[in-house]
Amino acid sequence: MNPQICGFVDRLTAAGFTALAPDLYHGRVTQDPDEASHLMGGLDFPGATHQDIRGAALYLQKNAGKVGVMGFCMGGALTIAAAVHVPEVAAACCLYGIPPQDFADPAMIRIPFQGHFANLDDWCTPQAVDQLAVAMRSAGHQPEIYRYDAAHAFCNETRPEVYDAGCAKQAFDRTLEFFNRTLR
Repeated sequence: MNPQICGFVDRLTAAGFTALAPDLYHGRVTQDPDEASHLMGGLDFPGATHQDIRGAALYLQKNAGKVGVMGFCMGGALTIAAAVHVPEVAAACCLYGIPPQDFADPAMIRIPFQGHFANLDDWCTPQAVDQLAVAMRSAGHQPEIYRYDAAHAFCNETRPEVYDAGCAKQAFDRTLEFFNRTLR
């Protein structure tokens, strides 16, 4: 749990949602970008999806009602994975993350989906976002996809080299509206 994620959970709570961020790294925290990349690359995606995120969804469903899932970057990729694999999830909001299609085919998403992506992203490229949208639309789903003239991680205020306050506010406002509409 880094300060950026904890702060976002606090913002969701302040907006009236019951929010929970599962600790996918089981207590390991780093500020070193290389170490963070190593941790992210070593994450057990199936375990994080089927155990950690599903466990959180089961807990929230029992204690708070409808469950939405959202995440940034790797968490965004896990959001799509949860939308495909976790039946307790009622809505999903992804911020600049796409998992490997062989693990979580976006065509299999059957719940309301909103995605926020950066046009200047060299990881979740605009072409990858196009493929995600086409896969979902070809399967009869109507995803809400928003694109921002910003870089990857534009919502992360702890990274001033990419943070875009205007785009981040717009994405947060759209996320709140989406969850208010789909989860209440």
